[in-house]
Amino acid sequence: MRLREDLRARLALAFLAGALCVLAFAPFSQGWVALLSLALLFFLWQRETPRRAFVLGWSWGMGLMGFGVFWLHNSIARFGGLNLPLAIFITLVFAAFLALFPGIAGWLANRLFSDGKARLLLAYPALWVLVEWSRSWLLTGFPWLSLGYSQIDGALAGYAPLLGIYGVSLATALLAAALVLWRSPWILLLPVVGLGGMALKQVQWVAPAGSSFVASLVQAAIPQEKKWLPSQLRPTLEFYVAQTEKLVHSRLTVWPETAVPAFADRVEKTFLEPLHQHLKAQGRDLLLGVPVREADGRYFNSMLALGASGRGRYDKRHLVPFGEFMPFAALLQPLVRMLAIPMSAFSAGDMDKPPLLTLAGHSAGISICYEDAFPTEIARALPEAGLLVNASNDAWFGDSLAPHQHLEMARMRALENGRYLLRATNTGISAIIDQRGRLLKVLPWDRRGVISESIQPLKGSTPWVRGGNWPVLLLSGLMLLAAYLRSPGGAPSRP
Repeated sequence: MRLREDLRARLALAFLAGALCVLAFAPFSQGWVALLSLALLFFLWQRETPRRAFVLGWSWGMGLMGFGVFWLHNSIARFGGLNLPLAIFITLVFAAFLALFPGIAGWLANRLFSDGKARLLLAYPALWVLVEWSRSWLLTGFPWLSLGYSQIDGALAGYAPLLGIYGVSLATALLAAALVLWRSPWILLLPVVGLGGMALKQVQWVAPAGSSFVASLVQAAIPQEKKWLPSQLRPTLEFYVAQTEKLVHSRLTVWPETAVPAFADRVEKTFLEPLHQHLKAQGRDLLLGVPVREADGRYFNSMLALGASGRGRYDKRHLVPFGEFMPFAALLQPLVRMLAIPMSAFSAGDMDKPPLLTLAGHSAGISICYEDAFPTEIARALPEAGLLVNASNDAWFGDSLAPHQHLEMARMRALENGRYLLRATNTGISAIIDQRGRLLKVLPWDRRGVISESIQPLKGSTPWVRGGNWPVLLLSGLMLLAAYLRSPGGAPSRP
């Protein structure tokens, strides 16, 4: 009985620590909370059986994901045609699945490694990073709330151009482990790793590529339930054109994902081609989002480039499951019929084609919506791209944590790749971000308007662009090997 009561108390503590970890991410941005939250989980894992470590890790993950991605229920209920209780249930089931990953890290660490200090300082951080990385690609991937994002404004962000988001996660987890040993010399890891990150922030990884130019983003803030109404097409296009006409000093203007709420072939002759010729005569460029329909019936979520640099097209490759395509559609037909999400049968773009378009005379790396949550997909545009552009529509998630969390990930992509990033949203948080991940201009949620800023195209590659995730994965593997060599007797075997 006492053991059961003790476990319940520890599970509640782990859940609370995970829930509080949401405060480490945007919009709260209290990165220090992530260190304390993970340190508490690592402390709870010590001297536990593998089974209990799994349950504690799952409870921590349920706290983080249950609160951190609870915003998913909004799009499921409002735009999927389900009642609110069922939408909340589906969201919690999804959170419970995501919570398995920290649980697996705890189980593996306490199953394979018996040396307590080596397990804490080596196995826990290394396995944490490996399960985060696995979550980024398993079943198409969902890398939301990876621990490193919480450090975008802190000293540890300096490791991003060197080792990427998972390198920042590794540094965060290592410091969390050191906090558990706060009475030992290992606590010195905090200033050492922190000062290392601050020093790396001073490194100039990239160099200017040509002259700077003014870029502008237009945000229309159209409610999602009105966006695709036929009556909305004309006023939508009139708003975008009117705002763009005012930007006479802007070399590049970006409209968001599906800014044109109609298939491109429907508006090609009456809108797109005349707009292209008009901008070309002015020496200006425009990048806009529009669905493109092919003759064979397939359609794509696309970005079209118009104007002085010529016409071009990018088709979204990493589609959102259930939002833009139905995985295992034949098997999940009842769910397909239940969900009433519009435009949910997109085809994926060509993965072999570089995600590049010429804008303002420079190659630009293009991504759409949550493609910017996947680091290696953005890096495919490097080193050719002089800047990055992400077009999105976060209206699906309402005025929730999601737009802030999404912007936080976009900032990390700019920092990893050493490029300015233009992020244009229908409604969300449009922003112009510099190569250090700093916000230069921001247009808040649900506000119509325009932001402009001088953009410096850049050249060169950060170490992360050249090496990808392999260095941090190799480092994590070496840490596990070292921990295993320190554990000749195997893991604890108590029940």
